[in-house]
Amino acid sequence: MNLNSVHLNGLRAAEAAARCGSLAKAAEELGVSPSAVSQQIGRIELQLGKKLFERTASGLTPTAFGALFTARLSVGFHELAQAVAMADEQATNTLVVSVPPAFASRWMVPRLSRFFALHPEILLRIDASTRLVDLEHSDVELAIRMGEGNWPRVRAELLLPLEIFPVCSPELAKRLRSPADLAKVSVIQDENTMLSWDRWFAAAGVEPVTPLPGATFTDPVLCLEAVIGGQGVMLAWQLLAADALADGRLVAPFGVTVASGLGYYLVTRASSRQSAKAAEFRRWITREVKATMAGFGSQR
Repeated sequence: MNLNSVHLNGLRAAEAAARCGSLAKAAEELGVSPSAVSQQIGRIELQLGKKLFERTASGLTPTAFGALFTARLSVGFHELAQAVAMADEQATNTLVVSVPPAFASRWMVPRLSRFFALHPEILLRIDASTRLVDLEHSDVELAIRMGEGNWPRVRAELLLPLEIFPVCSPELAKRLRSPADLAKVSVIQDENTMLSWDRWFAAAGVEPVTPLPGATFTDPVLCLEAVIGGQGVMLAWQLLAADALADGRLVAPFGVTVASGLGYYLVTRASSRQSAKAAEFRRWITREVKATMAGFGSQR
């Protein structure tokens, strides 16, 4: 005989009856009638070919075999219950966050170890995507979005206003004494950018110039890698370029920044309260942004 040939409902009924001490209490726990519990026990006894209980006027009394058998069942069902609880706990403690890939790879991921050190009980699942996730109809509880903050049916809290500025490799920066020298170098372009060179030239107080055409990418991270490799200059923003500026892979040659009109926003569902785990993530990421920005001025 193996487990597949035995009715699990019968095993549950026998274990509950032995542990609870009566058919009525076992039936209440299992959400069935006492007669159903009795029938399941009779069925499992037939399958096993052994009596588990003696029927007496006062109820069921486990036989010697039944006492040992149901004790082992109790251990097994306890382990199953723990396994189910673990799965439920994991789902309860998992926070799903949607973030732009550039934000995730260039700034957030290198700092996540500090979040895990503070909150080992919270499991993160990062949905790195440029798509605008529908928070009301997905498991995403919190999103980081770049834009103007006017998305419908969500709550949007400004995390950081984006400032834009040119960046390039230290070697290329030697050729850039003034903004007019940008006409002599290649521009690395993000095909999907919302950033404007004209806005930056106006803030610098100089006439716009047209840089030489350079490579075009569909991802700002690839643009940044090309710039780090000395292939040209690009318009960057604080969190995209902060680490590369800090370690000297990039420089901001002119020290002129301008508000882009865009920002990074923390976005949550409008229809429900923020969970405790989402609130902890919000507090952590707000602190990390402030810490990054505190050292940002000296890097430009």
